[in-house]
Amino acid sequence: MTHQPVGIRSVALNFPSIVRTNDYWQQNYPELVTQAEGRTLAKLFKPAEPAVNQKEQDLLWSKAVIPYLSDPFRGTIERRVLASDETSLTLEYGAAISALEAAELSTDEVDLMIVTTLFPEQIAPGNASYLARKLGLNCPAWNLESTCSSALVAMQNASALVQTGEYRNVLVVVSCIYSHFVDEDDTLSWFMADGAGAFLVSALKPNQGVLGTKIVHTQATCGAFFNELVIDSNGKPRMRIQTGESASKQLGGTSVDLVRTCCEGAIASAGVSLDDIKFFAFNTPTAWYANLCARSLGIDPDRTINLYPYYANIGPVLPIANLYYGAQSEKIRENDLVLVYTIGSASTAAAIVMRWGEVKLGTLPASAVNLNKSASNILTTV
Repeated sequence: MTHQPVGIRSVALNFPSIVRTNDYWQQNYPELVTQAEGRTLAKLFKPAEPAVNQKEQDLLWSKAVIPYLSDPFRGTIERRVLASDETSLTLEYGAAISALEAAELSTDEVDLMIVTTLFPEQIAPGNASYLARKLGLNCPAWNLESTCSSALVAMQNASALVQTGEYRNVLVVVSCIYSHFVDEDDTLSWFMADGAGAFLVSALKPNQGVLGTKIVHTQATCGAFFNELVIDSNGKPRMRIQTGESASKQLGGTSVDLVRTCCEGAIASAGVSLDDIKFFAFNTPTAWYANLCARSLGIDPDRTINLYPYYANIGPVLPIANLYYGAQSEKIRENDLVLVYTIGSASTAAAIVMRWGEVKLGTLPASAVNLNKSASNILTTV
């Protein structure tokens, strides 16, 4: 198959203004911290039950999780959460403008916008039309959702549409506002946070751009997380994220197989090998996930980064953040081969291999509170 040179032209991030450290819960919910091992987060992330013939995937999951069991916060140090005057739409707008400015592109030059909002303030629909109005776009704009794999599914769609010549410049915007859908007095809130990212997909130089993909469904994780409609204290309907009874087993028992299936499938599609890949942008929804992926594939952990401690789980924004900071720290340079992997519960797992182009970066987000020397300090290796 002949691959046209289509891929990422610019990438940008936008985070809310509030940085919530673990001190917030230690000061406001001391009993919750003391009782953490009996609460949601500890039940969700625990080692697999030992067995005589323990499967390799369970063993790898347990080895990855065990170092964090003494920490009630399971490796989270900071997370970004929305202020009262911020919304998913304001985050998306900031990320979109930053990506366009980095690419030196006007809104009139955008031919299509694909948006993932996890979740919008309204129950439905997503933010695509609202964001198009705020940006002043005159092109089509639609919503696309595949939970935490949404950014890669959108990238595959955008790249294919540019390759056909249907569109020239596709703007992909992704946001996550988990903090509005979990309660502060639930330890689940410790690992969920907010943010937005955007990237522009256009034609690149010869031999650059997307080279191969592999996307599979994750039906084995159905029920690990689910959304429940509740009525809040003001009498308004709101969605709440809940965990299933078998969530820990479902997540731990599928992670290794999924990362191997997708990453090996993507490199085969691209006609390259794991050794050829310069940088791996793994999903980092937990503090140990990048480590788990590296071990599962047998690669050197220096070839990836782990943003989780300072951003927590920002869902579908994670791959954009990993690519942004990989490029910002010069772990990715032009013409390097890059592999991006994501896993979304009850949706898809996806991997994309690309040859990095001359990608322009949006404005650097504010650095972490606990590491003030430089923004690059958040690039904690696994």
